[in-house]
Amino acid sequence: MVLTTSLLVGTGWLRSPPQAEAPVATASDAPPLPPAFPAPRCPNGGYWQAAGARIVDERGMEVVVKGLNWFGLETDAFAPFGLLTRRWTDILDPVAALGFDALRLPFSNELLDPGRPPPRISAELNPDLAGLSGLEVLDKIVEGAGERCLKVILDRHRPDSRAQSALWYTDRYSEARWIADWQALAARYLGNDTVIGFDLHNEPHGAATWGSGDPATDWRLAAERAGDAVLAVNPRLLIIVQGVQEHGGRHYWWGGNLAGVREAPVRLSLPGRLVYSTHDYGPGVFNQPWFAGPAFPTNLEGIWDQFWGYLVREGTAPVFVGEFGGRSLGADREGVWQRRLVAYLKRNRIGFAYWTLNPESGDTGGLLLDDWLTLDQAKVALLLSE
Repeated sequence: MVLTTSLLVGTGWLRSPPQAEAPVATASDAPPLPPAFPAPRCPNGGYWQAAGARIVDERGMEVVVKGLNWFGLETDAFAPFGLLTRRWTDILDPVAALGFDALRLPFSNELLDPGRPPPRISAELNPDLAGLSGLEVLDKIVEGAGERCLKVILDRHRPDSRAQSALWYTDRYSEARWIADWQALAARYLGNDTVIGFDLHNEPHGAATWGSGDPATDWRLAAERAGDAVLAVNPRLLIIVQGVQEHGGRHYWWGGNLAGVREAPVRLSLPGRLVYSTHDYGPGVFNQPWFAGPAFPTNLEGIWDQFWGYLVREGTAPVFVGEFGGRSLGADREGVWQRRLVAYLKRNRIGFAYWTLNPESGDTGGLLLDDWLTLDQAKVALLLSE
């Protein structure tokens, strides 16, 4: 949910040192040398890449992502939620002002179908969105994010607007369509470094396997096929690959189990493009076994290490926690889990996107309260404190 640190770089011109007793050069006969990279307008400007277990910018400076999920494009609203209540720019402004540096935007493949006008946007509050398709609304959000130095991660959250799917394809949306849509988005935003990465499929679970070799269920192989197809269009994008639910008889959150990477890592055609992703929730979402019993909460770090944290601790690859969140920050089990997870992420310099910016009425609540205006200041403080 939150943003980055240690991204400031020098922007001065490089000059050759003067020679002893030499005349002073003027601007006309001794022009300054250009920097190795153009000075970016934003401190996190340019494309990012993976380096060992870290994400780095074009100058090799480490990026620890602090992002927020803003959902709605994946539903039959075909737009981020809140646009009946607020101007979209007024929702984005505090995200950037607080110090977040990224948005994870869930969408569905149905968003790309023709004839899907967004039905839940106030034309009075958002006249610049009136008459746009859902995809064109996404364009506006990307444009506004870039103007505010926010990066965007696109998350294929659902194949259609009704529900998530266990596998990356359904009877209605084939693997070929899934890959073609990702390639179309890669071409649409080619050269736009606001769009920094593609989260290929949200929360593989159920029949999804890792490393089984079955082309119908092996999510690791499907991620390789889609990732390489995207990189053929834009070789500078981050390919973000979530885990599965079950591997080797061990169950975890949907999309959160990356234990299989140890024996069967994702192999992409280009180096430095792969980021693994996990999701982690508290007992307010589901009362997993590790929340019960006398070992809680000292058992939590071992659980995280087992399923995904080991990839960072052992220097294998970056991990991005694409979703986590909960209502409580108190002394109850959910509050203890949430505060301990944030501490673990900060200690291990693991980036995240908090679920959610929206005033979510379900299990987790949001950073914004129901008026879409008031911030949950306790959550802000937790996520943005050093």
